[in-house]
Amino acid sequence: VGDSSVLPCPLKQSIIMVTWKIIPKTGAPCTLGYRLDTNTTNRTTCSENMNWKSRPDLDASLEMWHVGIAQEGNYTCEVVTADGNFDKKYYLTVLVPPRPSLYCDDHGSPVCEAAAGKPAARVWWLLESNSTPEKEGHDNGTVTVLSRFTACSTNVMNTTCMVFHLTGNWSQSIPC
Repeated sequence: VGDSSVLPCPLKQSIIMVTWKIIPKTGAPCTLGYRLDTNTTNRTTCSENMNWKSRPDLDASLEMWHVGIAQEGNYTCEVVTADGNFDKKYYLTVLVPPRPSLYCDDHGSPVCEAAAGKPAARVWWLLESNSTPEKEGHDNGTVTVLSRFTACSTNVMNTTCMVFHLTGNWSQSIPC
């Protein structure tokens, strides 16, 4: 989320036309087209944060800026040449880093939360715990994971929560 992305489209010799067909998981499909004979480009219902990386006759790659969850979906580049039609397919998955936090609840127990990540983060305690993480899915496809530390012994003074995610890992300790 928030990064730029480039999807390459391999060009062949003697191109006639290049088309990007985009079918997002949510929202309307969009197309970007280029015709060599008229040297024209055309776009249909594509968001303003995507376009050809450069001139489509030189580089037919698709560039996207500030990628969001709405851009997740199927992307197909179709190249029409005198030798036939060729396509390159992608499925764009958007990763959302969770917002980790560690705090003490009203009962003095540590609570570790990884809010609104995609996919769901994994939450672990450094010390042995009987806790089972709770997951809450959100409408935008993100997931919040919450874990309350339940000590296996009464001698625990300080504990560390670790959050593992494809976008990066995080750890913090807290005395409750």
